[in-house]
Amino acid sequence: MRLLIADDDQDILKVLTALFERSHYSTDVVSNGNDAYDYASGGNYDGVILDVMMPGMDGLEVLRKLRAAGVKTPVLLLTAKGEVEDRVSGLDAGADDYLPKPFAASELLARVRAMLRRRDQYRGDVLSFEGLTLDLATFELGFGGRRIRLVSREFQMLELLMQSPGALVSTEQFMERIWGWDCEVEPSIVWVYLSNLRKKIENLGAPVGIRAVRGVGYCLERSAS
Repeated sequence: MRLLIADDDQDILKVLTALFERSHYSTDVVSNGNDAYDYASGGNYDGVILDVMMPGMDGLEVLRKLRAAGVKTPVLLLTAKGEVEDRVSGLDAGADDYLPKPFAASELLARVRAMLRRRDQYRGDVLSFEGLTLDLATFELGFGGRRIRLVSREFQMLELLMQSPGALVSTEQFMERIWGWDCEVEPSIVWVYLSNLRKKIENLGAPVGIRAVRGVGYCLERSAS
């Protein structure tokens, strides 16, 4: 899952970035409303964490412009303004959730998980395909009673594949969604991580493979018997 975090407090940005990346999310960060709108309007995020009080456009103005432009990405407003009327204004502007500062890290993570489950249709905390399961809360891959924990990038890549089994995901999509626009790593890193995932799926004995289509991308499919 890829998140955009917008807050003008650099200390909070550092804390939130560390918190979400430890929980296996990919993140981009911005510190003003104009950048928040520019980044979010592309629609390439699974969710947005948006501070209300920011220079340039404030968070509510950013949110209203996004919704007016047809951007449906879930948005959680994170702000020091916690009165009822403030929460109502935020929700009426198109927010999916609203969390006043200060907040507990565990509650923020839980609210983001709940928000992302509601993104298109309800999804539980476990993705599954042909008996292979991916637990979104524990980051564990399982099959037939055996479970192994995935490292962050492996988890993010397999999550993307398991959301739409059979659908091709290009190297460019992996790079953009997981490493970000400004990454400096070589595209060959995608093949390296997918090779590791193949080995872990094989070691579990699952009838699932990651197929490469030259020049197009990769997809998750049932292995040939």
